Amino acid sequence: MALGVGIVGSGFIARFHVLGWQSVRGADITAICSRNAETAEELATLVRRLGVGDPRIYADTAELARDPRVDAVWVCSPNSLRVEQVGAIAGEVTAGRAELVGLACEKPLARNLGEAREVVRLVEEAELLHGYLENQVFAPGLQRGRQILWERAARQAGAPYLARASEEHGGPHRAWFWDPTQQGGGVLSDMMCHTVEVTRKLLSKPGEPGYLTPRAVSAQIASLKWTQPRYAQELLAAYDGAVDYRRTPAEDYARAQVTYESADGRQVVAEATTSWSYVGPGLRISCELLGPEYSLEWSTLSTEARLFIGRNLGGAQQAGEDLLEKQNAETGLMPALADEAFSYGYSHEDRHMVEAFSSGRQPEETFHDGLVVTQLLMAAYRSAETGRVVHLPDEAADLEAFVPQVAQGTWDPTVLPGAAATR
Repeated sequence: MALGVGIVGSGFIARFHVLGWQSVRGADITAICSRNAETAEELATLVRRLGVGDPRIYADTAELARDPRVDAVWVCSPNSLRVEQVGAIAGEVTAGRAELVGLACEKPLARNLGEAREVVRLVEEAELLHGYLENQVFAPGLQRGRQILWERAARQAGAPYLARASEEHGGPHRAWFWDPTQQGGGVLSDMMCHTVEVTRKLLSKPGEPGYLTPRAVSAQIASLKWTQPRYAQELLAAYDGAVDYRRTPAEDYARAQVTYESADGRQVVAEATTSWSYVGPGLRISCELLGPEYSLEWSTLSTEARLFIGRNLGGAQQAGEDLLEKQNAETGLMPALADEAFSYGYSHEDRHMVEAFSSGRQPEETFHDGLVVTQLLMAAYRSAETGRVVHLPDEAADLEAFVPQVAQGTWDPTVLPGAAATR
């Protein structure tokens, strides 16, 4: 019998999961929950058009969890609602009003470490299987490359020692992503969760989830573009006053370095860079893995097709993102992805979660992975604020109640790291 899956949320990421569901077998999307009735109906219509389910629409998370057609839930709603919505779902299960086998949650697991620990506690108290939805870990190119290098090259030459990843585009689609108090920060929170986890997995020996132990984190954040008066005004107008970077800015650039100790006592390094201030063809994700006698490279802009549209057709082109996520142009030389949900890893990720939940086992990516990522993100924010390296586990306790200045709405992008704020 097919697994019935309910989706909480009806925005950008929820749509990617629906598109990826075309490659999923043994599961149907049976319910959608959203505060926005219009986007919920649009998403339900897409589900039906693609033939991946016939969902009922709910406005209440607990009501969705009680639907007998729902066996598992994908949480794809804003970060500020994580604890509330996971609590509502887990509460229905604990009280015996819902019969669910698993819960999957989009990245990041929560806005800070305190919230992330509460989310883990709630699902474990309800005895639910749990999956952390980090799509880049499941990107087929990276999965296959990692498999080949670890099985062939690393066995002879030794394990990899350096991973690099970057994710860059021109900025989010929705107002809440720009709001650091709702989202939990800026681009570091929004996108470094990807780069931190994908580099950690590339450097980890397959089948050994505890292979790496974080030892040190250093980071830098900055607002390079969106606090400039012209662009702050542009955001203010685009979101009808809901996003005001003159008063409550978030970082649009972040970089971090994480040093790990491997299970065999070696030092390995991961480098991550993220940006909302990138101007180019569209979303640019790139990864590298380096070892003693080998390397791996992957980029979303190295596409299977490239198109050229001349300037004389410029007036006939309609603005959109039909070639590539965060597409910035409709003329010129442009990359095109045939199936973004597949290339970015959503299809493989959803299929893996469905197979794990259907067989009663924990997925390869669980909430505990999301918890590790959240700790590393908080360490990165603390490093960026203080201008020094954060050492783990020595300073781990300091991160438990830590909320970054950006997330508090008190960050001053003009102050150098470690200096006193003037705002």
